[in-house]
Amino acid sequence: MIDVHAHMNDARFDEDRAEILREIKEAGIARLINSGCCLMSCKDTLKLAEENDYIYAAIGIHPQEAADLELGGEAAWNELLEMLAHPKVVALGEIGLDYYYENVSRPIQRKWFCAQLELAEKLDLPVVIHSRDAMQDTLEILRAHPNNRGILHCYSGSVESLREILKLGWSISLGGVVTFKNARVAKEVAAEVPLDRLMLETDSPYLAPEPNRGKRNSALNLPYVAKMIAELKGTTPEEIERITDENAMKMFKMA
Repeated sequence: MIDVHAHMNDARFDEDRAEILREIKEAGIARLINSGCCLMSCKDTLKLAEENDYIYAAIGIHPQEAADLELGGEAAWNELLEMLAHPKVVALGEIGLDYYYENVSRPIQRKWFCAQLELAEKLDLPVVIHSRDAMQDTLEILRAHPNNRGILHCYSGSVESLREILKLGWSISLGGVVTFKNARVAKEVAAEVPLDRLMLETDSPYLAPEPNRGKRNSALNLPYVAKMIAELKGTTPEEIERITDENAMKMFKMA
């Protein structure tokens, strides 16, 4: 199985990170893409990728961390460029828009979302997008950047927005939310999305699936996500694992 979005550098793993990473590998997680959010977490992500053969890196600046680029100027941009050149980087992300929090103004978020999309196109890297309470602006920006490709991770939009995303050539990844009993829209999305445009993620340590909701999440919980999607699709977890793994390998070109 492949977890296309995790944050194993999070402080909640500080006490037992090495043990958890060993358990994840032994459990059959063949690849894991760890995503940076700020310049510091991107450095931590590269360190994890260097130390663990099955971990790959997504490097980018999250919308709520856009001050790294807005205040850091040319030096910060050059630091980002240097990290993106690392051989284990398979995507630029996570980047996007987050209107749930107002820590960073919307114009600044949009500015650096567009700048990083343009950079991803130049570097021919797929993009991992974070979009929270900002789907219409996200879609507008993606329409203005038709040469980019990638996933909207932990997709939380409607089925109607999903259809627009698919028209633009993007894929989505789903995680633990699809298992929540009250997650009607997430289940509708899982039933609707074509299998060739779907990948699995955990967003660990966040959003652990049932029956572990509320606990620290990790790729050890990924089978619960595959099982629920299989039920919604009328197929088997093994088939979900096979197809989503193929999609991830194709999108991110992991060795």
